[in-house]
Amino acid sequence: MSLSRYVMPSLAALGFGFLYLPILSLVVYSFNASKLVTVWGGFSTEWYAALLNDPQILGAAWLSVKIAAMSATIALVLGTMAALTLVRFRWFRGRTWLTGMVAAPLVMPEVITGLSLLLLFVALESLIGWPSGRGVLTIVFAHATFGMAFVTVIVQARLRDMDLSLEEAAMDLGARPLTVFVTVTLPVIAPALVAAWLLAFTLSIDDLVIASFVSGPGSSTLPMVVFSKVRLGISPDVNALATLMILLVGLGGALAFWQIRKAHRQVQRNR
Repeated sequence: MSLSRYVMPSLAALGFGFLYLPILSLVVYSFNASKLVTVWGGFSTEWYAALLNDPQILGAAWLSVKIAAMSATIALVLGTMAALTLVRFRWFRGRTWLTGMVAAPLVMPEVITGLSLLLLFVALESLIGWPSGRGVLTIVFAHATFGMAFVTVIVQARLRDMDLSLEEAAMDLGARPLTVFVTVTLPVIAPALVAAWLLAFTLSIDDLVIASFVSGPGSSTLPMVVFSKVRLGISPDVNALATLMILLVGLGGALAFWQIRKAHRQVQRNR
C-alpha cells in the first residue's frame, strides 16, 4: 500500500513531464537573446517584436483565422443537417451510405483526403472551369469537408439525448415544424453547436497536410508558413509564435473553466 502511494504520483509526474516539459522549454527559449535556439544568450523579448513586425506571419495568421471561420460555419450547417437526418429519419434509402460517408473523414489519413480533394478540384476545373486554380476557396471547402464529419458526430450525440416531448408539446400548441426547430430544438442543442463549431475551427487552424494539397500561390496558411520556416532550421521567432498561441489557448481554457465554475455555483445557489 505504501509503495503504490508513491508509485502512482511518480508515474503521473513522469507522464506530465513528458508532455509539458518540451512546451515549457519552448516558452523559455522564446525569450532567448541568441539567434541559436539551443544556446542561451540572455533574456530578451526582441523576437516577439520581430514576430509582430513580420508581415508574412501576420498575413498567414489572419488568413488562417478567416479560412477557419468560414470552413467551420459551412461545416456546422452541413453537419447539423446530416445529424438531423440521421437521428430523426431513422429509416430511408441510402442511410447506410450516408453514415459511411460521414464517418469516412474521421478515419481516413489526411494525405488521402488531401490528394482526393486535389484531384476533385482539378477535374472540376477541367470540366466546368471552376474553381479557377487553387486558393483560399479550395482550402475552405476542403476544411469544411472533414470538419463536417466531426460536427455531425457531436450534434448527433446531442440530438439522441434530447427529450422529444419538448418538440411534441410545441407542435401540439400549434407551432409549425420550422418554428419548433428554431425556438425549441436549436436552444437545446446550442451548446453542442458551439462545441462543434469550435472543434471545426481548431481543426482548420491546425491543418497542414490537406491545406498543402489544395492551396495555391498567395494562400499559405499559418501552419504552412511555420513548417516552411522550420524546414530551414528552428528560429526564435517561431518559438515566440508558439508561445503566443499557447497563451491564447490557455486564456481561452481559463475563461471556459471560470464560466463553468460560475454556472455551477449559480445552480448550487438556486437549490
